[in-house]
Amino acid sequence: MEVLFIPKEGVALYQELLSSETSRDALRFYRPVQTPAGVKISMASLGSALSLTSDLRWYVRRYMRDVLFEISDGVYCTRALAQEIYYGRLVVLHTPWKFRKTCTFQSGQVISEDRIGVDLEKAEAAPGPATGETVLLEIWCTEEEFLGQKRCDEKSDDLEDEVTSL
Repeated sequence: MEVLFIPKEGVALYQELLSSETSRDALRFYRPVQTPAGVKISMASLGSALSLTSDLRWYVRRYMRDVLFEISDGVYCTRALAQEIYYGRLVVLHTPWKFRKTCTFQSGQVISEDRIGVDLEKAEAAPGPATGETVLLEIWCTEEEFLGQKRCDEKSDDLEDEVTSL
């Protein structure tokens, strides 16, 4: 499993995470890797990925557009869906997932984001500028995120806070 931290526009996220003693301390057991989609860290489980995200909450809010969690090879889910899966345990993932998006990344920035339906195959990566590698990811999200009622990059800790207060 991998967690992918996507930087806000204009943020050199890899450098920001390594320049701070607090984030270096949280990342001391991991090996962050800079990718065209952001900073990727290999994790043992969804629970440990959510825990690391929680440890880096200040950095997530300040420097990151989104955090994605790999649920199978090349398929990621949003933080909201990951929290529903882990904390609520009510969501049962199935293929094909009804609420999917594709995001195209280049140089750590989102260059396009499109919704795809159940009957559509993965979209092809749109040609981007010649500089840097272009990466296309399939992202599974909650119904609210898919319908645009809640943006993927909104930082909602409602579910996490509710669980931790029990």
